[in-house]
Amino acid sequence: MAKVIEGLYYSESHEYVKVEGNIGIIGITDYAQHALGNVVYVDMPEVDDEVEAGDEFGAVESVKAASDLNSPVSGVVVEVNEALEDKPELLNEDAYANWIIKVDITDTTELDNLMGADEYAKFCEEQG
Repeated sequence: MAKVIEGLYYSESHEYVKVEGNIGIIGITDYAQHALGNVVYVDMPEVDDEVEAGDEFGAVESVKAASDLNSPVSGVVVEVNEALEDKPELLNEDAYANWIIKVDITDTTELDNLMGADEYAKFCEEQG
């Protein structure tokens, strides 16, 4: 069973967002890193890039597959996790501790379209 953390918002494409003030901390879920296998590369946007809810902002590549990253919320990128450039495998070690980007959220009502922990756990079970 993949680890799901209370208090985060989850998308159907297996990204999470942790909200601190107006900042959304975005990464991939434990379920996603398990499905991908050993992560070898993370493609991230630049600081000041705009992201739209539901749109691609980068990709995660593993030895098995490449998977697009879709932003759960709209906003402007304020920080990227540069540690992932040298050590993408950090996502396998702890997907929740190793976020990918931080965005200044432009529309917090978009969070209403995402799942809570219980709903996401159920969603993952249905995925198999």
